[in-house]
Amino acid sequence: MIRVAFTLIDGKRWTGGYNYLLNLLRALSDHASGRVQPVLYLGDDVGDDDFSAFKALPSVEIVRSPYFNAALTRERLRHAVLSGIDRSAVCEFEKQGTDVIFEAAQFYGWRLRIPAIAWVPDFQHRYLRELFGFGSYWRRELGFRAQVWSGRHVMLSSEDARRDCERFYPASRGRTQVVRFAIEPSDVTPAQSRAIADHYHLPDTFFFLPNQFWVHKNHECVVEALGLLSAKGIRIVVAASGLQADVRRPDYFRRLQTQIRDAGLERSFLLLGLIPHDHVLALMRSCAALINPSAFEGWSTTVEEAKSMGTPMLLSSLEVHREQAAARALYFDKNSPQELATILASFRPLSAPERGQLAQESRIWAADAVRRFADEFCELAESAARSRQSSKRTVLPGQIET
Repeated sequence: MIRVAFTLIDGKRWTGGYNYLLNLLRALSDHASGRVQPVLYLGDDVGDDDFSAFKALPSVEIVRSPYFNAALTRERLRHAVLSGIDRSAVCEFEKQGTDVIFEAAQFYGWRLRIPAIAWVPDFQHRYLRELFGFGSYWRRELGFRAQVWSGRHVMLSSEDARRDCERFYPASRGRTQVVRFAIEPSDVTPAQSRAIADHYHLPDTFFFLPNQFWVHKNHECVVEALGLLSAKGIRIVVAASGLQADVRRPDYFRRLQTQIRDAGLERSFLLLGLIPHDHVLALMRSCAALINPSAFEGWSTTVEEAKSMGTPMLLSSLEVHREQAAARALYFDKNSPQELATILASFRPLSAPERGQLAQESRIWAADAVRRFADEFCELAESAARSRQSSKRTVLPGQIET
């Protein structure tokens, strides 16, 4: 069995990364217990709430070490870049018999002795350059270049991202692999999900937008579409949940609130704040459709969750959205509130029996997709582990492996 080392992806500050890791380890625990042994490394500064969900997974080992404390992150990265190896972390990995390292928002050095899989969620900095300051752009860009130049196996979530990777970083060709994220559907019943909707005082028919309030998530498109409909006397309700802060654009949420207030849409665009994840899933089940107007995505967790439970979707017409949802969604131009308004005005919510049938079909599909997700990751981890054995065989007499 291959022992694969993982670390938390940016704590809970990036809920998408946290949920991605949780679902990956859950899929491996459920479907790959004989092939991959996940080992999650945590600093001793991580609170119980931040890893309780991981602790509940039966096949996941958890290792606590002060070397992984957040306060040491910058120092460890400096050592990895300057000396070629994050020695403190690597010593911990070797102590636990690690075969492969999952490198997400991390870099353990160009002299790393253990094969590593670099997970690259997307290339947003290349497409939305205006959202990145000079420093943040080059930290991200040089990080990707370092991983490619260091011979990492590169894991991507879509063919769209693979094409970008091989175009932007030609040296990655031959070392990229698509591992499509998938998720088991929630067990929440229609009655339970409606009770959660009632808790937030939502009407029988509402649309749901569960994206963090980052500027590239493009909430303005939805607000403008609702304004166009309101001017025609049509009231549509959209409930929006998510973290109401964007470190790159600290004034974004405040400006959005002003836009909602100036358009008189306080009763149409409802701000729920950061709500429990089980409430997010319940609202996905009870809404008429999920909306994702994003200007850029990697492989959307919320889209995958909606797919798994058969929730209709209205998505911006990104290539990755079309790859992810195919015929399961209706699409609109991310820059056209008019297109979205037309779709919202003409949308016919499915009946309870129709939703029930779709949910049943989607549950079967999702179970297969999660097994495939685990299998594709195992294939990549096994390929990475074999590369270590191959490199050992090529060491010449008198050489020292470093």
